[in-house]
Amino acid sequence: MKQFDIIATSAMGLESIVAKEVRDLGYECQVENGKIMYKGDQSAIARSNLWLRSADRVKIKIGEFKAYSFDELFEKTKALNWEDYLSADVEFPVSGKSVKSQLYSVPDCQAIVKKAIVDRLKSKYKQVSWFAETGPLFKIEVSILKDVVTLTMDTSGAGLHKRGYRTGQGEAPLKETLAAALIMLTNWKPDKPFIDPFCGSGTIPIEAALIGQNIAPGFNREFVAETWSWMDGKVWDEARNEAEDLADYDQYLDISGCDIDHRMVDIAKANSFEAGLGDLIDFKQMQVRDISTRKEYGVIVGNPPYGERLGEKKEVERMYREMGQAFKKLDTWSVYMITSNPDFEQHYGKPATKKRKLFNGFIRADLYQYWGKRPPRQPRVDE
Repeated sequence: MKQFDIIATSAMGLESIVAKEVRDLGYECQVENGKIMYKGDQSAIARSNLWLRSADRVKIKIGEFKAYSFDELFEKTKALNWEDYLSADVEFPVSGKSVKSQLYSVPDCQAIVKKAIVDRLKSKYKQVSWFAETGPLFKIEVSILKDVVTLTMDTSGAGLHKRGYRTGQGEAPLKETLAAALIMLTNWKPDKPFIDPFCGSGTIPIEAALIGQNIAPGFNREFVAETWSWMDGKVWDEARNEAEDLADYDQYLDISGCDIDHRMVDIAKANSFEAGLGDLIDFKQMQVRDISTRKEYGVIVGNPPYGERLGEKKEVERMYREMGQAFKKLDTWSVYMITSNPDFEQHYGKPATKKRKLFNGFIRADLYQYWGKRPPRQPRVDE
């Protein structure tokens, strides 16, 4: 079966998480800034779209070459086998970006790539003089970095963070892909209790439940590559059947989400039902200072307010202090908080065990990690 050069794109700081997911699917990969590269067949394209929780998109690399002039860009683009992917009726918009390259005018690069593809297709489909672009969508991207041109084709359509369960959201929703990555950066396992004290529209608890029951995040949505004539429909059926077989709907979960705003709690509940999780997650209105539990060895993951707006800073700093006091009693629990506030540790009242630099959208943030006590070692049966 034909092998493709596949690229899973990633937010900065999450490359190692995406790479682990790709390897868990059975594909060896290489990692660069913002992208994870591997080879695979049509099945790999379908499975990657269905299963990658923390990747942004799955793309096919059509070609890569150096170009220092528009003529070179045109000729090398035209030399690629576009007819292997594009039939005479397809719609193929071209987007672009250029960084530290002689060809810095992105609109010109887009226009030249488009014209080169049209010329190539005209030479292959001789009976066609004009392309109506009324057929399936193929989104082409020309990306130029230090004069190296990479031409890719997006297989996902809407970004992979669009799982299909979000019926509503708050002012600053956390992307589902980042929420999943935050959980995968913790020591949480499905048999441990899990709390999100700032659940908003429920993204982190919902992603935890999907991970806990091994439900493929893309199971309830469609992908643009499903409309392509050369992609075998059976491949998608088989990938979805595999996902259904691997889901563990009987796995018991103890997941709860709290928010100070009762309207957000209602939205979180609606999103959970839309995700097919029913009332599997316990959502309730509560302030972080009131969180307490007798359960042990659980995990708390949160995306608290950052206090970046005028007038919010003092209130947010007080809330960080209250959180630190409330969680001090939970010494067997591990706590993971993402915030851009540089003074978080000072207000929380404790230095983090570990910090990890991440980006929440375009906001530079840190994941502050506080590891709880380890549970006592269980004696072996033969001891």
